[in-house]
Amino acid sequence: MLKHRYFLKSVLFTAMSTMGLSSFSAWAEIGEPEKEELAFGFIKLTDMAPLAIAYEKGYFEDEGLYVTLEAQANWKVLLDGVIDGQLDGAHMLAGQPLGATIGFGTQAHIITAFSMDLNGNGITVSNEIWEEMQQHVAKDKDGKPIHPIKADSLKPVVESYKDAGKAFKMGMVFPVSTHNYELRYWLAAGDLHPGYYAPHKGDTSGQIDADVLLSVTPPPQMPSTMEAGTIFGYCVGEPWNQQAVFKGIGVPVITDYEIWKNNPEKVFGVSNQWAEENPNTHIRVVRAMIRAAYWLDENNNANRKAAVKILSKSAYVGADEEVIANSMTGTFEYEKGDKREVPDFNVFFRYFATYPYYSDAVWYLTQMRRWGQIPDAKPNSWYMDIAKKVYRPDIYAKAAQSLIDEGVMKAKDFPRFDTETGFRAPQTEFIDNVTFDGTKPNEYLEQFKIGLKGDTKL
Repeated sequence: MLKHRYFLKSVLFTAMSTMGLSSFSAWAEIGEPEKEELAFGFIKLTDMAPLAIAYEKGYFEDEGLYVTLEAQANWKVLLDGVIDGQLDGAHMLAGQPLGATIGFGTQAHIITAFSMDLNGNGITVSNEIWEEMQQHVAKDKDGKPIHPIKADSLKPVVESYKDAGKAFKMGMVFPVSTHNYELRYWLAAGDLHPGYYAPHKGDTSGQIDADVLLSVTPPPQMPSTMEAGTIFGYCVGEPWNQQAVFKGIGVPVITDYEIWKNNPEKVFGVSNQWAEENPNTHIRVVRAMIRAAYWLDENNNANRKAAVKILSKSAYVGADEEVIANSMTGTFEYEKGDKREVPDFNVFFRYFATYPYYSDAVWYLTQMRRWGQIPDAKPNSWYMDIAKKVYRPDIYAKAAQSLIDEGVMKAKDFPRFDTETGFRAPQTEFIDNVTFDGTKPNEYLEQFKIGLKGDTKL
């Protein structure tokens, strides 16, 4: 096998030489990879797609990299694998590199130079809960629910459970997951308290003062856990919301696109030590994944059906093609038969989706502070320092610029690297109409009725 791989590498060098100097010089400018045999981890979700496509389309091998993709049991196992070196990198929750670097749960300096996607999550409730919620949901003239559905319609249901002495439980995938923060954001916008963490007191349950008790459930187990009645709903990535529809056990009530339009979702994470030891390899990995992300969104998602076929393989997501296609091809089914056009439910490249914006990192850090994972007040400068320690647009820019110089990609597809600050313009499209300015994290937190802010400490 190794001989075969090195033969491929020599063929690649020869091919680049004969193609012209631009590709060969780009290879030489970046430098040969320090490490060629790589193992990357992922969780069985459709947003691991850039890894699968970079592998299947040969983009990794174009970079002289020979990658093994390994499904992981859960997010903790995946993170531990990157930290201890069993994995060279992984498909990660955007909050994982930040949480690890600041020492929430696990202490390790993890970085990201590549954002894997925008959107892609949903909140699903059981049929029984949906039946109760519908009494409080506005309908159109045809009797269909008007979206977005706010948590205001869930509040009377939760209150009835509390009056009956029952705990109202929902699932999310990990304490520093987008899903946790999106679910909390949605609940709080509907005047439901999702609970606080108090790590300084040894309480990492996240359920202090909670109206709704949130707990961790691995993504593929979400539908069966809800079906068993252990939780009444959950926030998860695809295909596990659509799976509930296909199984007839639940109803997705809102997508994260409706909670925060074009929100950042997963990232590709590596340890800082690995990045420092393998700078050329790292750039080459990012190059391959940029190409994969572009392919996924190319020509208005023209390649999505082919992507669905790839992702349905047991080695990747392992769900039925029909289930994966329900969201990956630009639609989303809320109830059976209520399928709606959501062309941006999964975005992999459009809107500069792959660029690791500092402001994205700051938003996650504000949510960690809001819910007590960061127990003490921090100055705005602290948020900036952590964002720049973890998010590495400098590495991304090197990878992207080399692809532009080769003619593989176009400059218009990326931010202007010479002027880009790493902070998006203030974002307004949240379900509660609160504006987020990544340069003013503490001012942002002050706008919320529910959540820690200022010098407040539990």
